[in-house]
Parts: sequence; structure tokens; C-alpha cells
Amino acid sequence: MNNQVRHVFFCAIVVAFGGFIFGLDAALISGTVRFISAEFALSDLQIGAVVSAPGFGVLFALLITGFICDKYGRRQALLIISFLYILSAVASVCAFSFEMLVTARFVGGLAFTSLSVAAMYIGEIAPPKLRGKLVAMIQINIVIGLSAAYFANYMILQVSQMEADWVYALGLDTHTWRWMLGIEIVPAVIWLFLLVLIPRSPRWLVMNNRISEATTVLHQFLTNQEVEKELEQIQHSVALGDKHTLSTMQAIKAMFGSKMRKAALIGLTMGVVQQITGINAIMFYAPTVFEQVGLGTNAAFFQALIVGLVSVLFTVAAVLLVDKLGRRPLVIYGLAAGTISLFMCHYAFSHATYMLTPEQISSFANEHSIASMHNMLNTAFSSDIEFKNQLQSVIGVEEFRRHEGQLMQMATNVNANMILIGVMGYIAAFHFSIGPVMWVLFSEIFPIAIRGTAIPMFALLASIVSYLVQQFFPWQLSHMGASNIFLFYAISGAIGFVILFKIMPETKNKTIEEIELDLDSTKNKVSVA
Repeated sequence: MNNQVRHVFFCAIVVAFGGFIFGLDAALISGTVRFISAEFALSDLQIGAVVSAPGFGVLFALLITGFICDKYGRRQALLIISFLYILSAVASVCAFSFEMLVTARFVGGLAFTSLSVAAMYIGEIAPPKLRGKLVAMIQINIVIGLSAAYFANYMILQVSQMEADWVYALGLDTHTWRWMLGIEIVPAVIWLFLLVLIPRSPRWLVMNNRISEATTVLHQFLTNQEVEKELEQIQHSVALGDKHTLSTMQAIKAMFGSKMRKAALIGLTMGVVQQITGINAIMFYAPTVFEQVGLGTNAAFFQALIVGLVSVLFTVAAVLLVDKLGRRPLVIYGLAAGTISLFMCHYAFSHATYMLTPEQISSFANEHSIASMHNMLNTAFSSDIEFKNQLQSVIGVEEFRRHEGQLMQMATNVNANMILIGVMGYIAAFHFSIGPVMWVLFSEIFPIAIRGTAIPMFALLASIVSYLVQQFFPWQLSHMGASNIFLFYAISGAIGFVILFKIMPETKNKTIEEIELDLDSTKNKVSVA
């Protein structure tokens, strides 16, 4: 490996590390839900607001990120993003109210565009033969960040339960959730300093007529013989883009015209199905989801850690196999497997029962100094909603939220193995298929003239659906119950499967022009004189 290739890898690794920060920021909140809810006495919708605030913030960021990247450069945009991550993490740790915490996490959401900016930067510095692997590092870093968040939450929870003077001195027992959110500060600061070491994008420099600077940067990534050729290609590509790129309204009109209708339907279906099947409800509320199985808080945090490891394993497998097996098999079979897994969860929860024995009630009431719970004696509930509502009426909402994990562990009678297999099966299927493959498809199915409008638009659609799923999951859990939530996710997956099975072509080893021809909705129409 020569010095130029090493430098490409160094810059790509530094930029892709933003994916790790994203995954960490997104998943750390999962371990804090129970603590934050108790400390600030939050309602279901307020809990949803805390978790989904970054998803709301990114909707605004997506509208201006392109302008910042073009005006000030990709590297400057990444530096701004890294500072926002630090500001958000520090403000979250110091939050003294629900409103401040939501605001702090909203600021973090403004930084979530790190994924698209990182992909843009790496795509512009990497040689063609390395581009796919280097861009794929972003997705791998995301799931590693998610896994690291679950691991950090689990370890902090375990430490917070230790009876040691240093635990009390550091406030780990009383400020557990603040320590969880504070984990992000260290890697975010490291990323900020590392970003200072990378150069500007040569393509951005050419776009701004800074040719000599672009040449200097290219010498860091390519041999002397390759620099002149690459510079000519960049100049030609920039000129071609300026010539063929349509205005936003022209691009939208072309996208939904008869010729591109099939591509638009694929983009619409992928953007919605990727999120509406509940991936972020499970990833961002993982301990809460597993508490519904009756595992208890500690075991629920441990299962969340397993979710992270499964995510890493199957994302790596997808990246390695997407060019060998093809896009269509991964999406179709993965979506089918994920839908079946969600139906398994629905079936198991629909047959669950909930009952507290006299011994359990007596023990719990004595342990937590709670008044008589005789109304719960030997009463079997077939619905988690009925059970929770009855408990809240007996011991109060705040006490229920504080001890929900323990109460669900005592009362739940459910096929836990089926649910665990179903959840892990869905996580594996998602990260092996529609998770990473959606972005590959987006880069292939839209012609260059509308790509600049189409990809951000469908990415925005996916972000909106993701925000809604995160915001309303706690409310759905309280009003729909676990069984109906998983049924909704499963039906959504089944609808997406039918649509994509009918219209999605294979794009492996095809040029953009060949894919465009395959997706031309007018090519099979016979004109009638």
C-alpha cells in the first residue's frame, strides 16, 4: 500500500467515524428512557419527543446541508457537524428540564446529516476501485456506534448498582442517565480534532475554480501520473453536471412523469418501508421493548447489547455480499424474513397473559413501601394495556414507570423465546437487506439530471417516517399494546414486499443508463395510431 492509498484510507476512516458518532448519539438514549421518564415525570408523548427530537432536527438540517456543502465545502460542513454533536452531548448531560433536554437533542439532530456529507466527501476523494468499500465504512461505523451505545449503557447500569464509595461520589447511582448521554462527548471531541487533519474535497475546489489547490490535494491521494487524468475527469464531470442538472421543480416533474414513475415508486416504497417496519422503535427503545417480554431491566439492557452485535454482523455481511448476490435478492428475501419475524412477535404477544400472585404483590409492596395492591390479586389479564392501566390506577403512574421493568418481569407469561427470535430475526434481516441496500439503490436508479433532487427528497421522506415512528412509539405501546404494534409493522412490511417484488429490477453490474432503460415505464407501451 503506497502513501497515497494510505492517505485515502486515513481520510475516509476519519470522515466515516462520523457514522460511529451518529450511531452512538442515536442509541444512547435507549438506556435513559426509564430514568428520564421518572425524573421529569414525562407522559408518553413527552418521552417520544425526547427520543425523536434528533429525528425532527435532521428534517431542518437536510434543507440547508446541501447549501452549506456547496458554499463552504464538505470539510467545513463536517467541522460544523462535529461541533453540534459536542454541544448537544454537553447540553443533554446538563439538562435540568424536559424542554432543555429536547432542545439539546434537537441540536444533535442537526448533526445527523453527517452521514450524507461523509458519503459525499469519501465519494469525491476515493479512487473508483476503492469507492464502494470506503463509502460502506459509514454504514459499518453506524452499527458499531449503535452496539457501543448498548454496551456503554449496560456497563453503566451495572456499575450504578454497585455499593461503592466512588460510585456514590461520581453520582453514577443518582445521575445514571446523564453518564450514559455523556459517553458521546469524548469521541465527538476526538472527531473534531481529527477532521482538522483532512484536506478539502478536490471536487469542491474545482467547482469553485481553485484548480491549483485541487491539484495539490489530488497529489495526496494519487500518483503523479494519475493526478492530471483525475483532474480532467473532475472538470468534465462538473461541467456535465452543470449542463444536465435540472432545477428542483423540473426534476420533481420528471421524477413523477411517466418515464420515471417506476423509479419514483421504488424510491417511495423503500423510503417508507425501511422505517415504518419499526427499526428505530426497536433500536432506540430496545430495553423498553425487551421489558415487555418480562425479562427485567438488567436482562433487557443485555438483550439490547445483543441487538447491537447482530446489527454489526449482518451489516458487514450485506456490504460483502451486495455485489455478489445482487440488490434484488437481498431486499426481497430480507424483507420477507423480516416480515415473518415481526408476525412471530405479534403472535407471541397476542397469546401473552399478565398476573401478579399474592406473594409477588406482598413482596413488591413491602420492598417499595407501597400501599395495598389487593385490587391486583389473582387477576389474569390477556392484554398488556389492561394490566398496565390497572396497575397505574392502583399505585399511580409515577410509581408504575419507576418499577415497570420489575412488574412486567413478575407478571408476564409469554413465549419469550419466540419474541426474542422474532426481534433478532427482524434486526438481522433489516441490516442484511433494506437497511444498507436502500442507499445503494438510491445511487443507481435515478439519472444524473434528477439525482441531486431525488436522493435528498426520498432521504427526507425516510427521515419523516423515522421521526413519526420514534415520536409515537411510547404512545402506541400504552394505547395499542405490543401485539398490535408488531402487527402494524408486519403488515407494513408485507405491503412493501408485494410492491417491490413486482417492480424492483436487479441493478447489479448494470450501468446507470441500463438501469434507467429497465425502469422506463413507457418502454413496454405500444402506441396506437
